Amino acid sequence: MAFRFIHTADIHLDSPLRSLSLRNPELASLIGDATRQAFVRIIDIALDEQVDALVIAGDLYDGEQTSMKTARFLATQLQRLDQAGIRTFVIRGNHDALSKVTQELVLPPSVKLFGGRAEAVELMGGGLPLAFHGISFARPQAPESLLPKFRAPVADAVNIGILHTSLAGAPGHDPYAPCTASDLHGFGFDYWALGHIHQRSHHAGPKTVVMPGMPQGRDINEAGPKSLSLVTVHADRRISVEERLTSVAEFCRVSVDVSSASDWRDLIGLIGGKLEQARENTRSEHMVARVRLTGATGLSFQLRRDLDLLQQDIEHRAEGIGRSFVEKLELAVTAPATASPGSGDPVAELGHLLRDEILTRHGFREDIREMIIELRDGLPREARGFSGASDAELDAFIETLLCESGEDIIALMSAPAREDL
Repeated sequence: MAFRFIHTADIHLDSPLRSLSLRNPELASLIGDATRQAFVRIIDIALDEQVDALVIAGDLYDGEQTSMKTARFLATQLQRLDQAGIRTFVIRGNHDALSKVTQELVLPPSVKLFGGRAEAVELMGGGLPLAFHGISFARPQAPESLLPKFRAPVADAVNIGILHTSLAGAPGHDPYAPCTASDLHGFGFDYWALGHIHQRSHHAGPKTVVMPGMPQGRDINEAGPKSLSLVTVHADRRISVEERLTSVAEFCRVSVDVSSASDWRDLIGLIGGKLEQARENTRSEHMVARVRLTGATGLSFQLRRDLDLLQQDIEHRAEGIGRSFVEKLELAVTAPATASPGSGDPVAELGHLLRDEILTRHGFREDIREMIIELRDGLPREARGFSGASDAELDAFIETLLCESGEDIIALMSAPAREDL
């Protein structure tokens, strides 16, 4: 016999749309509903696999904007497990602590929602004694380790710890119940069901320590297929973990070198070929691509001038591939080497003036820097990330901004006519 459970986290139900082009209603609808669809898939997998339990390691919700409609959806899905005799163990993460409906939600009797003090639930399953240990975030911040608050391992039982943690942390991010993987391996629990970090990871060691990642990405910064962990505690107490796909839509980056394109038709063909390759490599039902064009091309000016038309052409090509969307188009192309200074070509002369003198002046760059900082600081906190999280990232943003602006100016002045295709 064996005991089997699903381990997931960071569902962020009904998370608001972030860096998504809202001019495509179909894409907006897909991503806007994707977190719900992914949660339904989690429940479906639990029922299909006839597991004994579901473990949710925090951040079911996405903060203060959570509505009772979201809460009712959650309760309805968990009721499906209750009717099948499947238990659910849930801890609150930092986002759940912000939710105003968490305290009001009525959950099925089979759901154990751990409180702000560490608890242990002991049970028999698959012929084995087990103990599920958990602690919830009482507040949105948890700057200290929560490990000392956990109860000691239950003797002779398979001990499973549920923890929402940033582990050792990352530069630019606040610590959330920080600890190290070695701390967890040495604590005495057999399995650690972690949450908070949205990228899947398995921390090797004497025990089993798993961060399942989130079940559905919400923007390009959460790219790639998303999944859950199907955990089996075997009769000999050995633990094995299987990954199961949950993401409905998969974000990906597609880079296309367009230096070989001789005309607009060649360009669309190159991009379409890369999108088809990306679609073949996409594991999820839908692909949402951010396309980045690179290389030196004679079409550089035309691309900058007609970026909106190019976006339409690429979106149309993605439609033909099927279940594919272009979320954003980025240009990192340059014009071929232009005439040298003194050639008499006024546009070329202006280009050299911009690149070699105006954009490189220290005073000019400092003025731009001050303008960006003033603009950034006047925005709401959640909208300030566009310029980076450090001085180095801000400098890189300014460098890109100035280079792209110079190319845009030259493109507008050159403005060759676009062929109708």
